[in-house]
Amino acid sequence: MQEGVAGLTRDKTRPSRIPPLPAETVDRVVTLTNQSPPHEATHWTAPAMAKTVGISPSSVRRIWKGHGLQPHRVRSFKLSNDPKFADKLKDVVGLYIDPPDHAVVLSVDEKSQIQALDRTQPGLPMKKGRCATMTHDYKRHGTTTLFAALDILDGKVIGRCMQRHRHQEFIRFLNTVEREVPVDKAVHVVLDNYATHKHPKVRAWLARHPRFAFHFTPTSCSWANAVEGWFAKLTRQRLKRGVFTSIVELQTAINRFIAEANGNPKPFVWTKSADAILAAVERGKQALEAIHSRHSRLCGMPLCDAEGIQTPSFGFGLALSVCFLHKYAQRLPDVYYRLP
Repeated sequence: MQEGVAGLTRDKTRPSRIPPLPAETVDRVVTLTNQSPPHEATHWTAPAMAKTVGISPSSVRRIWKGHGLQPHRVRSFKLSNDPKFADKLKDVVGLYIDPPDHAVVLSVDEKSQIQALDRTQPGLPMKKGRCATMTHDYKRHGTTTLFAALDILDGKVIGRCMQRHRHQEFIRFLNTVEREVPVDKAVHVVLDNYATHKHPKVRAWLARHPRFAFHFTPTSCSWANAVEGWFAKLTRQRLKRGVFTSIVELQTAINRFIAEANGNPKPFVWTKSADAILAAVERGKQALEAIHSRHSRLCGMPLCDAEGIQTPSFGFGLALSVCFLHKYAQRLPDVYYRLP
């Protein structure tokens, strides 16, 4: 009556048929998610959490989404123990962000043991309501190794497939790079600490070619090598679902992929400064030190078993350490570049 005729044109807002979850329930779900589950499992699932708290699995998923929690996912990482980590990182990142004039910066690595896999049965094509299929088992027709050098400035790739990845093959690939790069350009090569790259004969080759300079990434830092991103792109787009009946067919497919990528190259872009990465690494070290300290204290705490005998709480301390590490994992270094 108060709104008159206008009030008849729209329906009034009514409360939800199902009352919202209490804040205490939401807080309990968030708290339990950051702890190890009481049953024999490494992480929580929505049905398990729903059964423990007494709500529906869809409510658990909404709470997780609202709080940015993804207990079903895990990210791998490793902090480098290289004593010259900062110096090497600044050297490599400096080449990516501010490459020198009259020079070419190449990110070089090998993708070894690429398998020529043939499926035991033909797969079914994709159609409405069904994705494409392929058999889980396969026939293996051998392997090949791809040596690749990604040009940071223009995004082109120099690639060559070889049967093995010893220092002999690496030197042959360096000779290929030597022929491809204009003679008036200096060549800065970013590569990892694989023993082949430091072989005495490789060092001798480097001494005979003074325009080449090697820049090694810190140990356990494959993410700092730009060509790794290109390898991931090759795997996703051409190799993972590929069917190859021979090594020759596999190598032909790789060479065609390289030629197509070089036909429309995209410059490589590094998106993080060395200082930002070092700050993230320092946070990771602090998290690991806190875990180690907490684990040391908890492992020394005596617990009583069913017979009243005191035993070290190793399992409890380890479980709590894993939870603590999971909490800080999102702050650790990631691959700080994008490759179109």
